[in-house]
Amino acid sequence: MSMRLYVGNLAFDTTSADLQTLFARVGTVESVNLIEDRETGRPRGFGFVEMQTNEEGAAAVAQFNGTDLAGRALKVNEAKPRENRGSRY
Repeated sequence: MSMRLYVGNLAFDTTSADLQTLFARVGTVESVNLIEDRETGRPRGFGFVEMQTNEEGAAAVAQFNGTDLAGRALKVNEAKPRENRGSRY
């Protein structure tokens, strides 16, 4: 079973390939999704990495939470399920 991780405090010039390379050190990365602003398309400074197994996900949290990447201390933890925020109108 895979584990989805939240990765926060990213530098705005961090790419999906950067995260893929970093997290591949502890296991198989199934996907990387950097979040962008809907209106401007600019990075929002966080994203999600899906690791192949729970063990690899736990190892990634232990190894990379607080680690420096591009001058920023990463915040890495297990992603919480997305809340249903309802309709905007």
